[in-house]
Amino acid sequence: MQLMSEKSAAVGGLRERKKRATRAALTEAAVRLAAEHGAEKVTVEAISSAAGVSVRTFFNYFDTRDDAFVVIDVDAGVRLRHAVLDAPAGLSPLEALREAMAAELAEAEQHHELWRLHAEVLHASPHLLARGVGAHMAAEADLAEAIAERLRGAGGGDRPGSGTGGGEERRAAPGLYPRLLASVANAAVRTSMDHWSAHQEDAAFLDVFHEVFALLAAGLPAPSA
Repeated sequence: MQLMSEKSAAVGGLRERKKRATRAALTEAAVRLAAEHGAEKVTVEAISSAAGVSVRTFFNYFDTRDDAFVVIDVDAGVRLRHAVLDAPAGLSPLEALREAMAAELAEAEQHHELWRLHAEVLHASPHLLARGVGAHMAAEADLAEAIAERLRGAGGGDRPGSGTGGGEERRAAPGLYPRLLASVANAAVRTSMDHWSAHQEDAAFLDVFHEVFALLAAGLPAPSA
């Protein structure tokens, strides 16, 4: 039975990796085609052909054509949440979030071009931009809830603004601190990417990322003259 279980797990893992790879290929094809031709001129057939799959396969992953343009990695939020919750207990919330985000951004330099094109596609289409902003806000709310859950697990639920009260209430309202930390961390990632993009010859992206989070951890002291 143990051998069967291991085999089933391996097959399941391979299947999931293939599904993620197919979704990523479709998303990349959609973004690159939209960057070249404009999102409104890109068809499902064109996206599917560029990704090397059928139209039927496209609709196994997306309900509509526009869904392929909105979020590059739909699983990133789930991975980030698990990483925050599974981080060593000795890490502060900021440290746990820093390590989780650093793992997600380990290949940021390789993906930078696609991310840049994605931003251009969204900003060129008001309705896609609105959906993108909505997706970003939802992801940030999920991250805040993960931080709140980590605080509750560490006995931090009694601190001001951490969302005290019944379990259902805490899930609905993460509290001030988790919401602020999630928002600040996302702003730190954006700042790191913007700075690195303009100074790529000076430092690796993760070096800039860690410098930004070090400033946050230090309380954003004013730089020396």
